[in-house]
Amino acid sequence: MASARKFSVQLWAGRLPRVVRFAEHCWLVICDGDRTDRWEVWQYPNQSPQSWGHLHRNMLPAFGWIRDSRGYFLHEFVDEDAEAIAERLVSSPKEYPWCDRYHYVPGPNSNTYIQWCLQDRYRLGVRAIGRGFARW
Repeated sequence: MASARKFSVQLWAGRLPRVVRFAEHCWLVICDGDRTDRWEVWQYPNQSPQSWGHLHRNMLPAFGWIRDSRGYFLHEFVDEDAEAIAERLVSSPKEYPWCDRYHYVPGPNSNTYIQWCLQDRYRLGVRAIGRGFARW
């Protein structure tokens, strides 16, 4: 995990299982003191108490991943970038255009959502299938 800061947004990823191991699923974590909120799109809708279709908040532990796999840290946003991304995350249940749609390829999927939240602040890598589904 990155350095402990009072407020930041962290980008995490985990490799997908089985035949799609080359691909990764990305998520964002708002870190505010001791509080963390994980935001992501999942292939199944309404899987947690805080769900808006495929969009979920805190469905999984902030830095955990599935099965025995580990998630890995990609980037930390601070200052104005962190504030702007956090605002986009919190408003995404009303603003994200594909809360009720999910398609592995070409998207919209988990990485479409993360790239939508990040805009031009960070470009997801080639393993993040769906990152280029649509321009924000």
